[in-house]
Amino acid sequence: MLCALLAGGCATTQAAPERDSGPTPLTAAGALGDFGDVDYCSLLNVPEVAPGAVAVPTFESCHATAGPRTILVGPLAFDSDPNIKPYDYPGPVPEGVAVQQSMFNDRSACTRAITFADGNRLDLSVTDDAGDQAARCEVADAAVGSALAAITAHKVGRLTFPDRSWGRVAPCALLDNPDLDAAAGPGSQPATGLSGHSCIRGKVSLKLTVETAAPDGPSEQLGGRDAHIRAADAFCLVDTTQPAPGLPGHRELAEISVVETAGTAGDGTCALARSAAAVILPRLPTPGQP
Repeated sequence: MLCALLAGGCATTQAAPERDSGPTPLTAAGALGDFGDVDYCSLLNVPEVAPGAVAVPTFESCHATAGPRTILVGPLAFDSDPNIKPYDYPGPVPEGVAVQQSMFNDRSACTRAITFADGNRLDLSVTDDAGDQAARCEVADAAVGSALAAITAHKVGRLTFPDRSWGRVAPCALLDNPDLDAAAGPGSQPATGLSGHSCIRGKVSLKLTVETAAPDGPSEQLGGRDAHIRAADAFCLVDTTQPAPGLPGHRELAEISVVETAGTAGDGTCALARSAAAVILPRLPTPGQP
């Protein structure tokens, strides 16, 4: 009776059904998880893409070699690249993801970029000493398909870093030191890379990874370590290595670089690189330390 008098005030109300918004655009974090321990070799189906290749996971990429051919999966990048252009990738692509090509160095390399919905991209490249760009790009497209298949199947592997591995080191902590003011520039602040294994502070940068090629340049003692120093265009680089814990037959690499903002690196730039190495290298852990 009361409900009747209230003219339906006791009627049950129902919320309007939510509209189906469709698939969620795939971000790099959604695809790869924590960027700091991605096993990029888990994204490369070696038997299909590069039969017989030897794949080595670094801290921020996968480096696979088969004779003169090298396939590189990674690293992640967040900066824009004017060399990257759209192209007609033939395979399926998740929602919000674009596959693009790079026109840089396209006479000896075929480079693809998987760009996620948040703007971060995963670079993949194929290089060799042959002149067949079409063959390189066929392998590059196969590598893209392999990576997207692993991502959509949630088969992205994780790296583990044993004790004393440089994979456990926070590189920005090593650059946050007033003794680097002269080399880095006054007032500069450390900024970490996407993977967490690299850092840049002003003119100084530090990258920690797994060595994939023997270092160039003369050897000398810097910061209590055997190091190699070399100039390359606007940079002077200092490299040192240690046996890779948990990866027999390989070595971990610490690369320090100082950029010459006024042009080509010379003796003055390398003097700053040496001074930066003297500060940074003693703070790196060594296998067997207590």
